[in-house]
Amino acid sequence: MQISRDDIRNVAIIAHVDHGKTTLVDELLKQSGVFRENQEVAERVMDSNDIERERGITILSKNTAVHYKGTKINIIDTPGHADFGGEVERVLKMVNGVILVVDAFEGAMPQTKFVLKKALELNLHVIVCVNKIDRPEARVEEVEEEVLELLLDLEANDDQLDCPFVYASAKDGVAKKNLDDDAVDMAPLFETIIDYIPAPTGDPDADTQVLISTIDYNEYVGRIGVGKVDNGSLKLNQEVLLVNAHDESKCKKVKIGKLYEFEGLDRVEVDEAGIGSIVAISGIADIHIGDTLCSVDNPQPIPFQKISEPTISMNFMVNDSPLAGKEGKFVTSRHIRDRLFRELNTDVSLRVEETDTTECFKVSGRGELHLSVLIENMRREGYEFAVSKAEVIYKEDEKGKKLEPFELAVIDVPDEFSGTVINMLNNRKGELQGMAPTGNGTTRLEFMIPSRGLIGFRGDFLTATKGNGIINTLFEGYEPYKGDMSYRSQGSLIAFEAGEAITYGLFNAQERGTLFIGPGEKVYGGMVVGQCGKTEDIEVNVCKKKQLTNTRASGSDEALKLTPPKILSLEQALDFIDTDELLEITPEHIRIRKKILDPTLRMRAKRAMQTS
Repeated sequence: MQISRDDIRNVAIIAHVDHGKTTLVDELLKQSGVFRENQEVAERVMDSNDIERERGITILSKNTAVHYKGTKINIIDTPGHADFGGEVERVLKMVNGVILVVDAFEGAMPQTKFVLKKALELNLHVIVCVNKIDRPEARVEEVEEEVLELLLDLEANDDQLDCPFVYASAKDGVAKKNLDDDAVDMAPLFETIIDYIPAPTGDPDADTQVLISTIDYNEYVGRIGVGKVDNGSLKLNQEVLLVNAHDESKCKKVKIGKLYEFEGLDRVEVDEAGIGSIVAISGIADIHIGDTLCSVDNPQPIPFQKISEPTISMNFMVNDSPLAGKEGKFVTSRHIRDRLFRELNTDVSLRVEETDTTECFKVSGRGELHLSVLIENMRREGYEFAVSKAEVIYKEDEKGKKLEPFELAVIDVPDEFSGTVINMLNNRKGELQGMAPTGNGTTRLEFMIPSRGLIGFRGDFLTATKGNGIINTLFEGYEPYKGDMSYRSQGSLIAFEAGEAITYGLFNAQERGTLFIGPGEKVYGGMVVGQCGKTEDIEVNVCKKKQLTNTRASGSDEALKLTPPKILSLEQALDFIDTDELLEITPEHIRIRKKILDPTLRMRAKRAMQTS
């Protein structure tokens, strides 16, 4: 018999990137008494990963739980970036409702549409939280209209259309049900969750069913499965069957080693969990996302939502440059292989394939940011390797016609740059779908563009808009191939010989373009040391010393003025490299190099390509 568990609410917080989800969760934690009054708490406490903190984005979904007037509210904070959409899709299976956070100025954005669509497809109840109402340029009524229009566009049912609106300033820690209410805390949001989000239901007397929606990994206990108890109960040391609705061959008897529930930011050990509880389970070695833990007598796997396919791929390979193996701790193909396959434990949107050679692996993900976060994590862990330029994954239709992934790009730019940006995207096979002023001297452009047209675009875009442009993209689907396009209009400055960069050599080289390195930097033949001012690649000798004679003293070298080099970040370097180049990644350096280091062999390969 199905019953409701009224003392629990399971809710996910979903939103476009940077609309204030994580800050909102901070406030809910603080005001529910999770922290002691004198306890120092970091901002965005849920973003626990270093990269999340540095970039101000959420990458992994996180579980937490708060108590309000006798009800336990399990909260899942989800990422806002489209590249981490796989994280959002799977955790929605654990909840009965969502809080859709929308910025009171920016309004409904591409990712708002993506996450809301997923929630509506699962028939979840929606609470709309219009956040950042303290912003001077907030336009609350218009944003409300935008959200209602979006719900209509996504064919929400009558219950979903009748969703409650809450107005909040997460930064100030206040929420209100009506704009003109006096607000002192987050109580109106807590009350709306309890009143509007349905309590989880299930049959406590039925056989056990727990669907695993997230995998955590811990060095000490290994894999930790996180999921919701749909039916029955789960007990410590209970014997259960591990099965999968999409893989009939999977059927293994396992034992529940440790059982946890969430309290605040901690996992607390429990002996038993009933229906509606979100639990973490350790002690099962090969537990995966999408598995169901069932009773041994009556195994009934729960179907799992299909995760969206990757759209972009990159080759990860052993570093074979002349400077290889000097900085990294893990450098062999076995090290790289083990690390990439370990990432699959927790990242459902990632694919890793072995290639014809043992030295190289094809890694596919949801976007450049998705793969760059993996690269940065590996680099910090002491791995040394090389990666190729990102390429999109093509498909064929029934008639054998080539298809490529397309994205909807929504771009906010100051009015004076809109013409430049339209021109840049037209050159990359983009088609303008809409253009409208958003106030404050900015224009919103909507483009349909091939995903490969966005590879390497962000750097040029920020330069063209003097850092004032904002671009958001959303995967739309596969369309017919749009024809060839060139990624880069400028060539590379390539080091001619191995050695150490000298001021004199750099001074002569800087006349040819923009340098990426300064004096004292180790270089090797075939390494890219800068961007050429012209379209072709040019070889330069940055190790060249001034010939010393009795009339020319070495001291006069100090008079040479070097322009400060342009130091590329990981993303900028990934954007910059061309199809015949690689990015050498070590814990201490990011170097760009040609795939073929020898200039003669490189020229032959180029000629062969032009004639073929």
